[in-house]
Amino acid sequence: MVARPTWQGHLKLSLVTCPVAMFTATSSSAHVSFHLINPETNNRIRMVPTDPDTGPVERSELVKGYEVSKDEYVLMDDADFDRVKLDSTRTIDIQQFVDADDIDRRYYDSPFYLVPEKGVGAEAFAVIREAMKQTGKTAIGSVVIRGRERQLALEVCGKGLIAYSLRAYDEVRQADDYFDDIPAVKADREMVEIAEKIIGQKDSKFDASTFRDRYDEALKALIKSKQKGGKALVEAPEPEDTNVIDLMAALRSSLKGSATGARKTTAAKKSAPAKKPAAKKAPARKTAGKRKAA
Repeated sequence: MVARPTWQGHLKLSLVTCPVAMFTATSSSAHVSFHLINPETNNRIRMVPTDPDTGPVERSELVKGYEVSKDEYVLMDDADFDRVKLDSTRTIDIQQFVDADDIDRRYYDSPFYLVPEKGVGAEAFAVIREAMKQTGKTAIGSVVIRGRERQLALEVCGKGLIAYSLRAYDEVRQADDYFDDIPAVKADREMVEIAEKIIGQKDSKFDASTFRDRYDEALKALIKSKQKGGKALVEAPEPEDTNVIDLMAALRSSLKGSATGARKTTAAKKSAPAKKPAAKKAPARKTAGKRKAA
């Protein structure tokens, strides 16, 4: 079942527009989540909005407030937010096209699927998509979503588009603030060569389907054990830091271990029994017959 769209509006390229819907491309529903429980009663705790002077308040009666000075707020209700009507509230206006490699990875945030709404806009969407596919360019636009205007990077993805929200410049911390204090150490060339060989032995294609959240799996196992009355414990020892004296030995051992693992994998593939070819069926005998009249 397809989820409800996160945003609906129009995609615009110059004078060409088409109605589109945007869907969140990721899901966290399978992850373990917890509620706050009172261990004395086993009751789930309710978070009740409370005014320090009058007591509990209904959420539906609350409004938002922007603090301009201590304990002084400008109050905002839904009608006030509706008065802020930017073009990007209802339209993704493509402002420019760039090479994907020009966008620093640190600016990528959440991915969304962008699909055309059924109707006359599908053809305009296809034209924009195919033009982007042929040029290999990434489109840059803006959209107001979840109370903020975000820049979007749009790329072709199958029959649709994938839109990545981009972090603002001031949201990304500068690397120099953290890397400047790293000491200037000249790495030993022989050690680097061994490390390069280890990298070569571990070289492979990226496959997201092989990754899993082992901590989440361990939590589920622990919950299942406690449900049955057990006290399962999942723990892993902290690795020790490698000192300079042992660094060469650790690299050589790592290289040897990686090579052994690679040989075992290769041997396993070679020893796997080959599938027998399927037996060929005897050709069917032709039978004479009259043609049916057209």
